[in-house]
Parts: sequence; structure tokens; C-alpha cells
Amino acid sequence: MKNILYIIISAFVMTSCSKKVAVDLIVTNAKVYTVDNEFSITESFAVKDGKFVEVGSSDKISSKYISNQSIDLEGKYVYPGFIDAHSHFYGYCMSLLQANLRGTKSFDEILDILQEQDAKYNSEWILGRGWDQNDWDVKEFPTNKKLNELFPNKPVYIRRIDGHAAIANAKALEMAGITSTTKIDGGKVFIENSKPTGILIDNAMSLIAEIVPEEEIETSVKALKQGEKNCFAVGLTTVTDAGLYKSQVLTLDSLQKSNALKMRIYAMLEPNEDNLNHFVKKGIYKTDYLNVRSIKLYADGALGSRGAAMIESYSDDPDNNGLIVESTEFYHEMCKLAYENNYQVNTHAIGDSANRLILDIYSEYLKGSNDKRWRIEHSQVVHPKDVERFGKFNIIPSIQSTHCTSDMYWADERLGARIKNAYIYKELLAQNGWMPNGTDFPVEKIDPRLTFYASVVRRDLEGYPEEGFQIENALNREETLKSMTIWAAKAAFEENEKGSIESGKFADFIVLEKDIMEEAESDIPSIKILKTFIDGKSVFEYK
Repeated sequence: MKNILYIIISAFVMTSCSKKVAVDLIVTNAKVYTVDNEFSITESFAVKDGKFVEVGSSDKISSKYISNQSIDLEGKYVYPGFIDAHSHFYGYCMSLLQANLRGTKSFDEILDILQEQDAKYNSEWILGRGWDQNDWDVKEFPTNKKLNELFPNKPVYIRRIDGHAAIANAKALEMAGITSTTKIDGGKVFIENSKPTGILIDNAMSLIAEIVPEEEIETSVKALKQGEKNCFAVGLTTVTDAGLYKSQVLTLDSLQKSNALKMRIYAMLEPNEDNLNHFVKKGIYKTDYLNVRSIKLYADGALGSRGAAMIESYSDDPDNNGLIVESTEFYHEMCKLAYENNYQVNTHAIGDSANRLILDIYSEYLKGSNDKRWRIEHSQVVHPKDVERFGKFNIIPSIQSTHCTSDMYWADERLGARIKNAYIYKELLAQNGWMPNGTDFPVEKIDPRLTFYASVVRRDLEGYPEEGFQIENALNREETLKSMTIWAAKAAFEENEKGSIESGKFADFIVLEKDIMEEAESDIPSIKILKTFIDGKSVFEYK
């Protein structure tokens, strides 16, 4: 009798299992923020062939699907993979090979780091990035006098943290042909006592940058893999790379196709002839991992280096209004080409004059309601009369919330009363009802948890200022999570394939130890990212 009963039970179990659908992965017993249209929260999902098959309760998913890989998350928290809507991924990876000058407190400290870098690597050039004179006791640009003394025969080129200013030693200036008479549109060479000081602003930097030798391909690949690993560790599954050259795009595409690189990338193209002929004029190029359909333009420089173009002069530099870096004709030429080829235009604009100029130009092509999703990257200082034009022409403000908390210590010195027109994220969100968010790394750190914290709390990691910097323009947590997932995907025309945990979308998701939507504000930056998945496959696990 017992044998008969065993046979019946076994047959029932086998029959039940045979009715279940085989999938590659089942995740159960989690708090899953789907970030779908209803912002619904559930418990479980199934993944097959790199995509979410179904999302629902643990009981429902377990009763319908079977898998050799099932993960019981024991109540942990799941979100769509974070998407950085504005970064410099390729540049960040290459900067891992250079001297890291972030957080230095004086130019003398930089000199010490450069000497260590040279002793360790003895490279042809000494390169670095990350210095910020606003962090020093003497908040002024240095000269290259000490660089010349330490490195008389080796070129040195170190970029400011924002990438819109640099200092070069005399050897590098000589190699680039830069003298006291050098002039360049959209840039500035600082001169003192009839000699270049080494400080270069915006387009003047290109004179040096174009003669810096490229890294060997093997070295570049190693750097890209390390950079990708770092990004996975902070929960990034897609990055937007804001300004790539043809050779860089082709390298990324080749590495992705050979499965050597798994990061998904939305590429903004530098507007040079190579890119225009190879990509733009041939239409959109799209794979599951690479999307090439936008042109990156620059309207002005940065606020920290006083290159941002302002309607009225800088409060701390009355003779300076900043720089528009290209001719109006150039912007029109690029916008016309993009419009005709269904490409997105994404233009860097920091100052209120630059934002007004780009709004003027965009509006001539967009002519009212549209779904072109042309973006203004940063949208940092916007004159009150111009704010509503974002909504009128469906122009998308692309923000980076950590700029607000990085700049708040000195931005009022640059802007005076106009500080109230800066970092107005809530006002900008209201224009179209959605808005992408990013980091701009390596200008800022790569960590999207810091983006979330700055968006919601608008304080630094020490809790300053206590009331939050211009807190009226903070985003709430739901808006912030959307800006880093589904809205970031939408800004890249990818909302139907990523950015939320829904059937048919890529199974890109992350697991957090604590709930970023509920945890105390002060704890947000330190919430552990336990796992990162792309295509339902683990690419990072906290150890």
C-alpha cells in the first residue's frame, strides 16, 4: 500500500513539474521595485534568454516556472539596474591609468603625486585628472613654474576635475606650439609676464590633447574591463558615454560582440567628420549592448573654471562672461544634420546664456510638441524666463544631482543672487514630467547611490547644510529612482527594453541589502549593493 501511495505522489509531482515552464533563473522572496507605470512592488520574477518572462508573487512564479538556478533573496531589495544618463565611461577607464588628483588640497600635493607617478611608471607623458582649485587654501589657478622645475624634459598635462581646464608644463606647451600669441576660438590661454602660465581653458586644451599619444590597445582593454568592474560594483548596468570618437565606439562594439565587455552603452558622438560620415549619415546603429543615435555638442565651459557662458558677468570676475565654444552656424549645421538623420542632439550647457542659446536653436528645429528628445546636458543655470521653454518644445533637461552638492560651497560666489536659478531640478522636472539623471563621472564619483542621496537630501556626506541646499528643488525618492532607471532609459529611446522590471525587458537588475526607498537619509550612501545582474547573469557579487 505504501509503495502504491509513493508511486501516486511521485507521479503527481512529476506531472506538476512537467507542466512548469523551464527558465534560466527564478528570483523569489524579495521586495521588487518594478518601476513600471504603476510603480508596483512585487516579490518574484522569472528570467529566460536574458529577459524577464514574468513578474509576480513568489507563489505564482514558483508554481508556473522551474529552473536549475533559483535565488531566495530572504526579503532583500531588488531594483532595475541603475542607468547613468551622462558619464564619460571610456575617459573614466583611461583615467585609471593616470595620476588621480581628486581631493588634493594644494598644488604642492599634486606635485608630490606626479613625482610618485613618474617614478612608478616612467611614461612618455605624465598625465592626470581631478584637481580643483576651489578645494585649496589659495583658490586660484596655479602657474606651471614648479612643474617646469621638476619636469624640464618630460611633458606634463593634468586636467581639472570638470575636464574644462588643464595645466601643462613648458615642455608640453612647446610640443603643442602654444606661445603667448596663441589664440583659439572658444578657448583661452592664460598669459602672465608675456608667457603662458600653463592654464588652458576649454578649446585651448585640444591643442595639447591632440598630441597626447593613445594608449596601446591591450592597455586600453584592461582599463575598460577594470572600469566596467568598478561600475558593476556600484549597481550600474548601462552607461551613457557623452562624447566618443569613431575608434572608441568601434573598440567598444568589438569588445561587446566578443563578450569581453558586458556593460550596455548609449553613445553620444563627437561631431567630427569621421563620426558624421561613418555613423550619423548612415542612420542609427543599434545592438543589444550599444546604441549609437546621438551627437554631443558643447555650448560653453564649466562654472568652476569660469568658462560657463553667462548673460551677465561673473559676480567674482566682473570682466568675464564665460565662453561660447563654437559658432552659431556650427550648432545649426549639426542640428540640421541630426534632424535629417533622426539623430538626437545632446548639448552641454552650464551657464544661463548657453542654455538660452541652445533653447533658441533647438526651438527652430523642433517647432513645438515633438518626441525628438533633444537634450540639454547639465541645464545648470537657467534664466527664469527660459524655464518653460523646456516643456514648450519637449526639450529634455539632463541633470547630474551631485554637481549641486559639489558646487554649493562656492557657486554663490560665481553667481551671486542668480544662485536661485541654478540646480533647479524640481522646476525642470515639471516641464516634461520626466527627466534623466547621471553622475558625469569622472567629474564626479561613479556611484549612483551618491546621485540618489544628492537628489533627495541635497546635503554633503557630512550632513551640510542641515536644511539642505535649496531644498525646494530636491526630488522625492520615487522621482529619483525613475530618473536613474526608466527615465534614463527613455532619454536614450530604450524605455521599451530596459529601465524597469517587466516582461520582455532585459533582465538587468540589482540587489541591495537595505531599502533605498525607505532607509534613513543619512544611510543612503552606504547601503550595500549585494548583486548586479545583466541579462539575468551575475556580473558582481558583494564579498
